[in-house]
Amino acid sequence: MSATDSRPVFLNLLRIRQPVMAVVSIFHRISGVLMVLSLPGLVYLLNLSLSHQAGFSQVANLLSSLGLKLLAVLFGWLLAHHILAGIRFMLLDFDWGIERAVARKTAWLVHVGALILTILLAGWIFGVLPGMLP
Repeated sequence: MSATDSRPVFLNLLRIRQPVMAVVSIFHRISGVLMVLSLPGLVYLLNLSLSHQAGFSQVANLLSSLGLKLLAVLFGWLLAHHILAGIRFMLLDFDWGIERAVARKTAWLVHVGALILTILLAGWIFGVLPGMLP
């Protein structure tokens, strides 16, 4: 290696600013993995709630706790982001929105849309929206 080589010796990936399209792609993968990893817990809760009346009451009490309500909001964001990003990627597969400006706008739409859907879900879960759960 020559003395004039200006390549970085230590590459800090947290300091590199990723384009918004890359962030959507990374979050799409992370949300998919987290949803798959949450499946055993969801299946367990479903099985417990369907097994007998006491199990249903136990799951209902568990789901009314603040921690699981917050996890439900997080799961809602995972689902909303994954679905919206998946639709965006399917449209990209059909060569719609591959221009840089359009791709950047649709990536921001995925972020904003997932945030709006998550806020609506949180309002529904915590009973803030009228006519929703207590």
